[in-house]
Amino acid sequence: MAYAGSTPWHQLGNALPRKQSIEVWADKAGMAWEICETPVRYMAEQAGTLASIMSFPETKVLYRSDTKTALSVVSSRYQVVQPKAVLEFYRDLSEISGFELETAGVLKEGKKFWALARTGKSASLKGNDVVNGYLLLATSCDGTLATTATPTTVRVVCNNTLTIALNGASSAIKVPHSTSFCADSVKKQLGIAVSQWDAFMYRMKTLSERKVKSHESMNYFLKVLCQTDSHVDPAQGLMNERALKKVQALYDGQGKGADLQSASGTAWGLLNAVTEFVDHERRAKSQDYRMDSAWFGQGASLKQRALDHALQLVA
Repeated sequence: MAYAGSTPWHQLGNALPRKQSIEVWADKAGMAWEICETPVRYMAEQAGTLASIMSFPETKVLYRSDTKTALSVVSSRYQVVQPKAVLEFYRDLSEISGFELETAGVLKEGKKFWALARTGKSASLKGNDVVNGYLLLATSCDGTLATTATPTTVRVVCNNTLTIALNGASSAIKVPHSTSFCADSVKKQLGIAVSQWDAFMYRMKTLSERKVKSHESMNYFLKVLCQTDSHVDPAQGLMNERALKKVQALYDGQGKGADLQSASGTAWGLLNAVTEFVDHERRAKSQDYRMDSAWFGQGASLKQRALDHALQLVA
């Protein structure tokens, strides 16, 4: 991973001066390699003879050009998106529209890769709680993630990330690997998504003005974190109990920025207790897995649920 500007919360990656070329980003972010493909081959053994090497044309193995490490076995129709293409997506956005790459990197040895750029959009909630607009582009080569462009917000005081979503629907644009990725087409669709920034930030402002009573905060965390299913496995219940205690503590003042006027005792504070928990506190095998979950997996779903329930408080 590489980053420009302030050190990321997980302290990982190569620091870069701002406004570097796409080529420098590729090198420092570990994305200067290509995905190669070859048909799946297998040994067909016959008694007393040398095995024949046969191929299975319906599938192919994807592997890294630099280390030759296998990444996945996919259908022959699978359309690959190269690491460089993810960075290249931002070239004209940087040169013409004032976007600025801030972080980029690979997850799980290259099975997923991504880049995050600042859009230049910014808003300040009361008490100087600054939220910046970003665009995240990520893809996978193992079928676990479509190529996805997601307008995202980052709260400066704590680096919490949140997908811009209005009326319960994320404004992410997804291109499945069964079709080829057309950067221009995605950018046209993103024009509409990025225009939702003002409407989204207006809703965040209403959250920061909605005062919350203590019973409301407990109800909120229960709804977001605890399954209502009566057949929950006891270990899951224990995990939920730990999570509940943690988010409550983050909300009650332990969270970064929890004491700001915008967050203290408000619905915005509730939402940020959950996003901070997912992004920085939730148990994970490694930072790799935590980031993957927070952006694309269970953590992302949890944050979406937190946003939906917070917006219900101001409906």
